[in-house]
Amino acid sequence: MIVLGVILLVVGYVAGIAILWTIGIILVVIGVVLWILGSVGHKVGGRRHYW
Repeated sequence: MIVLGVILLVVGYVAGIAILWTIGIILVVIGVVLWILGSVGHKVGGRRHYW
């Protein structure tokens, strides 16, 4: 999810499409939150770790 968010950020920035930029930021933030939750031991989506 983080990689997809970064790709959308780059494409949105290069193409000048604001909606891709916004979606990219949202995906990166959600991905980082899930990554942090998974790394500290909380179950995310029924899994012990999220990657």
